[in-house]
Amino acid sequence: MIEELSHEQILRYSRHLLMPEVGLQGQIKLKNSSALVIGTGGLGSPVALYLAAAGIGRIGLVDYDVVDSSNLQRQVIHGTSTVGKLKVESGRDRLQDLNPDIQIDIFNEPYTSENALRIAKDYDIIIDGTDNFPTRYLTNDVAVFLGKPNVYASIYRFDGQVSVFYAKEGPCYRCLFPEPPPPGLVPSCAEGGVLGVLPGTVGTLQATEAIKVLLGIGSPLIGKLLLYNALDMSFDFVKLKKNPKCRVCGPDADIKELIDYEAFCGVPGHHADDTSAGADWDITPQDMKTRLERDPGLILLDVREPHELEISAIEGAKNIPLGEVAQRMSELDSAKEMIVFCKRGSRSARAIEILSSAGFKKMKNLKGGINAWAEEVDRRLPLY
Repeated sequence: MIEELSHEQILRYSRHLLMPEVGLQGQIKLKNSSALVIGTGGLGSPVALYLAAAGIGRIGLVDYDVVDSSNLQRQVIHGTSTVGKLKVESGRDRLQDLNPDIQIDIFNEPYTSENALRIAKDYDIIIDGTDNFPTRYLTNDVAVFLGKPNVYASIYRFDGQVSVFYAKEGPCYRCLFPEPPPPGLVPSCAEGGVLGVLPGTVGTLQATEAIKVLLGIGSPLIGKLLLYNALDMSFDFVKLKKNPKCRVCGPDADIKELIDYEAFCGVPGHHADDTSAGADWDITPQDMKTRLERDPGLILLDVREPHELEISAIEGAKNIPLGEVAQRMSELDSAKEMIVFCKRGSRSARAIEILSSAGFKKMKNLKGGINAWAEEVDRRLPLY
């Protein structure tokens, strides 16, 4: 049923109504549209805020995390007063304050193969605000199977990418990336950092594309990948073509249903920045403390980047950044006991794999990294 605009809504959206590309009928179309935002983090924050401000009538928010103070540098939908609160609830409250006329659905659950189709089926467009490969492939396949546009973006440090993957009119995400990168090759923002304003820029571009698609105006980024670099303030475009051999949207597609995306990508789809090296390799902060008290000469290998040592460091640790471990392993004695650590445990887990393949056996991975050490053992160190 088509809903008209009230007098209050005409005033609220008057700047849209003055534009012939939108006008009254376009604003009514937005009011009767719906969008699903996967993730309420760096990208999902500006996307949801601007879709709500634009008058999208129904917005779904999918997340299962809680607001942490480290989020506030970039996740602008949340605030200091909502630290510790469920992100979907924090996001819903902010959007309802911004625009009480719209409907906000919240899904406080991981987005998985078991629930994704159920969650996404009733929305007109899907917006990918995720930060890991399993959920990106899942989001793509859901969009293809349901015949919906997927507004994609990714960010890292100063760089961002944006596209609209819509299999009915152009390529899908798998056409561009048929296979995920090897596990550990692409660092996350939690490992490498991100300029706080970058997801604001990129997420706003996503919201722009979503509104264009819903209104049927302009030239959406279907068949194009936008590349943005904040340091150079440069925008570049790469043309994309549909892959006739695509396993999901191609004529001979053999993937007809959702799969195990964590197995496909070889990495976890959730909390991917806190990775274990496996029970045989892991050591807890308390056990490491005991080992150091018993053996002060125990080798500690810090595989973080040198600038991270200015934030926090464990005295006596040797620093070899993960990217240099393979070339500098001759500096390490494989006959001696060694504990490897990073910020949260993912880079050190990767270093363990590299060293293990070279014959190192007497190693342990500090589970939770130096942040866990700071929380459980040495509270003089800051968390970051």
